[in-house]
Amino acid sequence: MELESLGAYLKTRRHRVTPADVGLRTYGTARRVPGLRREELAQLAGVSAGYYTRLEQGQAGGASRQVLDALAGVLRLDPAEKAHLHNLARQPTTSHLVRPRPERPHQRVLSLLASLGDSTPAVVLGRRGDVLAWNRTGHALVAEHVDFEAPHDPARRPSIPRMFFLDPLTQDLHRNWDELARIHVAYLRLTAGRYPTDARLAELIGELAMRSRDFAKLWAKGDVADCTVGTMHLRHPTVGDVDIDYQVWLQPESPDHRLEVYTPNDTASADALRLLSSHVADQRKPEAARAEAAEGLENTRQEGGAASACVTL
Repeated sequence: MELESLGAYLKTRRHRVTPADVGLRTYGTARRVPGLRREELAQLAGVSAGYYTRLEQGQAGGASRQVLDALAGVLRLDPAEKAHLHNLARQPTTSHLVRPRPERPHQRVLSLLASLGDSTPAVVLGRRGDVLAWNRTGHALVAEHVDFEAPHDPARRPSIPRMFFLDPLTQDLHRNWDELARIHVAYLRLTAGRYPTDARLAELIGELAMRSRDFAKLWAKGDVADCTVGTMHLRHPTVGDVDIDYQVWLQPESPDHRLEVYTPNDTASADALRLLSSHVADQRKPEAARAEAAEGLENTRQEGGAASACVTL
């Protein structure tokens, strides 16, 4: 799938702004296009209508930072949308997609995740929303139907965007699915602007657009947003309704990777998370017992082998 162009993004943002938003009077005349006309946006941004038209059609070459900032001001772009505009303007006119190597989380991110233990749910996400690591409670909270060990194998890593739009169990989990769906798509668009040659990202967006009507509709809106804090209202199959806040911690050594931490935002949700943590611990007891028994058996075998060797000598 071909990712977004500067012209396409400018067009969707232009259609979003009404003349009244920028103080223009229309005198009641009928308008054939939603939002601003090209010549109106050009005049307000201080550029010629011909130049802006060529810019929107991809025929003007690169635009200066001053022009982009002027357009962003008229279009009332927020910081994430403005950053996306500049990212699109920096893209080469002809670029070939490349397939990046599988992502590996930085050891400091994994150490920070380990320091949380299993009492605080947390997940490490990669550039495209793949789960690179999670603790036991994070796994149980957002995807307990998925194999806990799956993130260790790049070929099997759970994709949060795929699960969100293509997995009915994940959709049923989120009581505020519509709100979060818009955020997921808007953040994917921001990421696509940052990494326009990422073949894996292009394939993910293309797959979701083909297989999910909801994703396709949201993608067509052209919205862009960063995703650092928010609220998730869950209908959890094990502990019932849970309202949690998520916050993202970015790591300087691996800026593409996001440690997402979940905390309760009311007393009932705090009790539910404690119950979930206890449930996870109870599930691990048989596993730990089997591991301890296997280790004991291996030690016995090794001791027996050493004793046999002594007898032989």
